[in-house]
Amino acid sequence: MSISRQNLSVVIVTLKSKNIIHQCIKSINQNVPIIVVENSNNQKFKDELELKYENLKCILSGSNLGMGAANNIGIKFAKTNYVYILNPDTRLEENTLDEIFSISKKLSEFTILSPINTDLNFPNYNKKIKNEKENFPFQVDYVDGFSMLLNKNKFKNDIYFDENFFLYLENNDLCARVKREGGSIFIVPSAKINHSGSKTVDSKYRNEVELSRNWHWIWSKFYFNKKNFGLFKAIIECFPSYISSLFKFLFYTLVNNNFKKKLYLNRASGFYNALIGKSSWYRPNLND
Repeated sequence: MSISRQNLSVVIVTLKSKNIIHQCIKSINQNVPIIVVENSNNQKFKDELELKYENLKCILSGSNLGMGAANNIGIKFAKTNYVYILNPDTRLEENTLDEIFSISKKLSEFTILSPINTDLNFPNYNKKIKNEKENFPFQVDYVDGFSMLLNKNKFKNDIYFDENFFLYLENNDLCARVKREGGSIFIVPSAKINHSGSKTVDSKYRNEVELSRNWHWIWSKFYFNKKNFGLFKAIIECFPSYISSLFKFLFYTLVNNNFKKKLYLNRASGFYNALIGKSSWYRPNLND
């Protein structure tokens, strides 16, 4: 079964994203339904989006659930067989969806696919499997979470993202599960996507977001490795960063750089909490 405007929905998770999301929405064909999952109680944001775009429905999660859990809400809300997950700081090119529609007719099956990032210095995939046909989709081990088109029919019991992840590596974990279960993941090189990178949240919250990223990156890295490869692998992968973070915390304490001190303390804390089995509880302070 090929992808079309009739059986595709787009899911976008937002939080303090009002300054960036419109470029993403406007790049999507107006006949494709869009589901925005806003990780807050921001009724004003919901009303403004639904008034401006006829093809859009905004769901308020009520609190900051993280990327995986919020994406799951959107995926399960969608009535279509295919769901395209996008970050709000992405933008499709004019023919991106048409290229995907066209190429899907030539694929016998797939679980996940994505356009290719226009910035070749930052590829949105890993480990390309050789394909001799120019501009034809090639298989990869994973695709980045800012652009993932899911074939819902390939997921058992409507299980998608592991909601233990708050931020980072939930996409790698999903792709790892797909590969273990015999699914296929493709990049479509004839379709392009532009990704601004780390601009989903308003820039005035930059410091809070950076503190959160450092905590969650090491927590998620430990949890991902422990879940997929075992405890020993998680410790080997993450312990050096923990020791380095402690030394940097002490250094920035001595030179009285409060932000850097907090940043490396957060990184060390993320590792420690993952090591003792605590959940990814840290949340940035994004109150106005």
